[in-house]
Amino acid sequence: MTGNRTFTMIKPDATKRNYTGAILEQICNAGFRIVAMKQTKLSSEKAGEFYAIHKERPFYGELVEFMSSGEIVAAILEKENAVESFRTLIGATNPANAAEGTIRKRFAQSIGENAIHGSDSDENATIEGNFFFSGLEKF
Repeated sequence: MTGNRTFTMIKPDATKRNYTGAILEQICNAGFRIVAMKQTKLSSEKAGEFYAIHKERPFYGELVEFMSSGEIVAAILEKENAVESFRTLIGATNPANAAEGTIRKRFAQSIGENAIHGSDSDENATIEGNFFFSGLEKF
């Protein structure tokens, strides 16, 4: 259902600060249906694989270290126009620039520790969802 699904990941900073429940509540209250979800911890290798697109960027090492520093919650969400709707819900990457009421405005600490990931395109939503979930885990 490309176009109606997106991928998200609640990042280690938010899980460490016990914001998982509040973030999931905000997602569900915004009309998203969770079609797959798991709590896990990425190894450095898996975090590097997930963020391989950024491998040549100067922040890559820090990103991999951060994303493998604690538990994450990965989920596939469903809603009409899911990618765009979810990116609006999470807000700007830099929480200082995020709109009031968005997930990042409420729960992020900085541009680096920004609480949540959201796919930036339908294609990446499919790729990212398939990275974490098998066909048997999606409903």
